Amino acid sequence: MRFHIMTLFPEMVLQGLNTSIIGRAAEKGLLSIEAVNIRDYTLDKHKKVDDYPYGGGAGMLMQAQPVYDTWESIVDRIGYRPRTIYLTPQGTTFTQPMAKKFAKEEDLIFLCGHYEGIDERVLEEIVTDYVSIGDYVLTGGELPAMVLADAISRMVPGVLTNEESGSTESFEGNLLEYPQYSRPEEWMGKRVPPVLLSGNHQKVEEWRREQAILRTKERRPDLFEKAHLTEKEKKLFS
Repeated sequence: MRFHIMTLFPEMVLQGLNTSIIGRAAEKGLLSIEAVNIRDYTLDKHKKVDDYPYGGGAGMLMQAQPVYDTWESIVDRIGYRPRTIYLTPQGTTFTQPMAKKFAKEEDLIFLCGHYEGIDERVLEEIVTDYVSIGDYVLTGGELPAMVLADAISRMVPGVLTNEESGSTESFEGNLLEYPQYSRPEEWMGKRVPPVLLSGNHQKVEEWRREQAILRTKERRPDLFEKAHLTEKEKKLFS
């Protein structure tokens, strides 16, 4: 998996992603992350990449030319037109299934906007997916790009040291993850649930499944409505 992040702030992206699990995976060659500075491709001698929008309005707009030339430089280098994701509040809300789908790609280009947005003409030319991380507005697309890169990377084989981790976390089957406990057995008067100390793996799995369903129903009723439950579970937890 190769991430190509088009941005005005490459240092911000690289500092955020070249650490922890993602950074170690990059060191092992399981994935690569490059931040391509859009300012390097502007034709303006002052490295300007924005201008006033036609029709008036507040703020400035990123121009089409530097964005397109940045994108084209990546495409020329890798030899084909990969999926290009524009991070925008107007996009489809990012989900775990989307992370799995994107993880199947060999290359992904992320386009990070700034100011009041980007000239529509270049978006029409290069963007394949419009993606949002939530119904709120940020100062730029760098943080959303880092969120997507992190979530997608976890789905790449070999990135997680424990292969089970990627399949037992929140949102699998539209359920939140069950509560977890570590040593000591008692802390501030709170004890670890006895079933987890029983050594009965079947009982442990049943308890975890039950807790995941209960937690989802309590905290995310919207997910609970779409959860993958058996007929018995539907009757029990309705």
